[in-house]
Amino acid sequence: QVQLVESGGGLVQAGGSLRLSCAASGRTFSSYAMGWFRQAPGKEREFVATISWSGGTTLYADSVKGRFTISRDNAKNTVYLQMNSLKPEDTAVYYCAASRVGAVPVLVNPYNYNYWGQGTQVTVSS
Repeated sequence: QVQLVESGGGLVQAGGSLRLSCAASGRTFSSYAMGWFRQAPGKEREFVATISWSGGTTLYADSVKGRFTISRDNAKNTVYLQMNSLKPEDTAVYYCAASRVGAVPVLVNPYNYNYWGQGTQVTVSS
């Protein structure tokens, strides 16, 4: 069992930055691939970024590529999402998730994740 707790959300102006953190419980964090998803009101949950268990492979949605960076610190059981050049369309609840699936390309699909956090709100004002 893995429990995930996100933090770092908030209100920011367009062009600003935020760093989200996701702290995981358990001693097997380093064996999970991790991902970030987001969901805006009235929309489906959307893939944002994913990172392999070692941190050596990452994948981003086209909408955030070049602006967001996913990273992890296995010693701290934490995954991060650095978000720069934020836009109003980035406004959403952001969720982190853990997956036992090792192949990064399939991790764009939320159904390949085993555990989810409760989410943190990010609001970008224009």
